[in-house]
Amino acid sequence: MAVNEHHAAQPGLRSDRNFLMFWAGQALSQFGVQLGAIAMPVLAVALLSATEWDLGVLNASQYLAFLLLGLPAGAWVDHWRKRQVMIWADLLRVACMFSIPVLWYLDVLAIWHLWVIAAIVGCATVFFDVGYQSYIPSLVRREQISEANAKLEGLGQVSRLAGPAAGGALLHVVSAPLLFLGQGLGFLISVICIWATKDHEPAPQPRKRHLLAEISEGLGYVVRHRLIGSITWATMIMNFFSTLIFTLLPILVLDRLSLNATQFGLMYSFGAVGGLAAASVTPWIARVLGEGPSLVVSSLAIAVPMAGFPLSTRASTGGGSFAILAATMFLMTAGVLVFNIIQVSMRQRVCPPRLLGRMNASIRFLVWGVMPGAALFAGWLGTSLGLVPTFWIGMVGCTLAVVPLLLSPLPRLRVLPNESEEIAESEGGQQIPADEERAGAQAPE
Repeated sequence: MAVNEHHAAQPGLRSDRNFLMFWAGQALSQFGVQLGAIAMPVLAVALLSATEWDLGVLNASQYLAFLLLGLPAGAWVDHWRKRQVMIWADLLRVACMFSIPVLWYLDVLAIWHLWVIAAIVGCATVFFDVGYQSYIPSLVRREQISEANAKLEGLGQVSRLAGPAAGGALLHVVSAPLLFLGQGLGFLISVICIWATKDHEPAPQPRKRHLLAEISEGLGYVVRHRLIGSITWATMIMNFFSTLIFTLLPILVLDRLSLNATQFGLMYSFGAVGGLAAASVTPWIARVLGEGPSLVVSSLAIAVPMAGFPLSTRASTGGGSFAILAATMFLMTAGVLVFNIIQVSMRQRVCPPRLLGRMNASIRFLVWGVMPGAALFAGWLGTSLGLVPTFWIGMVGCTLAVVPLLLSPLPRLRVLPNESEEIAESEGGQQIPADEERAGAQAPE
């Protein structure tokens, strides 16, 4: 009874100054990122006349760091202060963003500059994301992790709602390179808010083993874990085939369909509306369907609406094409948010704290490491087969992501495991049991 009373007396996240400071910084940072996300394809396609192959290389550059640095970054970050890692990564991204308008002002900006900048930003993002996903458990209490992720994702979606629309509108007033000043400012605000945030992160432990041994431990944890491993395989499939679509989407929207930058931004804003709605109802979905089945359903909710991308070319008017694209982004992003909130929260709960950085980095290495090759493959497919066949290949491929989930215990788990159950099994070198007997367990409150 005393324990329950103690937990009842603990302040909620709405009154947690540290969490709110971190929350606000990430929201403004995400707003800036969305300005850049709209400006980059417009800059590449409209101002620099990028081809399908150029966009493939640009997208590959953004994610190449996850393939090259993903695994060692996790091992390094496990022995560093996560807060300091995020601050330095953001400062590097500030410098990169401010360099784009400078190069444009000097009239020397070329597509290869964007490739190099995207690669450098990708390196910084690798370290920031590993630190970010490993930081939440040291910022809030363990029973608040799911709530914290839902709030961060929800506010992130608000930023993604306003950012693309604002970016598209601003492109009627200012040139695309100037929007990167807004993205750089967002990263700078993130630095200030993270610096002002206090946490209970334990002191990093010195490395006692070889780097390769630590990398192997983190990667082995992910691969051998019967739940995290299945989710990782599903995400790899989804990311590979969705990259085929999103690499070429700017050419479809801005060139093939002749929509303008404002409509391009609004399309992403509709996606953010779907994500915001999904973030608010994810706890209810998890209670009604069960956490494991919700992952299966949400993976299909991501893939099936992607048919709207190639179907948008069949509309007789530009307004009809835009409506199809907006609905596609709404439904697809809603599925992404449900999937991410449930699976990321489970990972953070069950992983031993000493492995958090390596676990998150290993997952990013696997699920984002497929994207550079997919982006280059998209450029080749778009050039060889055309846009519409490439989009259909991407959509059909995304539906295959449900297969690893169906072959796992997830469809039978209404409640995903917690830390105490997972650590005992994982540290003993055993795989996670199927837990079929838990299929009838009640959903969490």
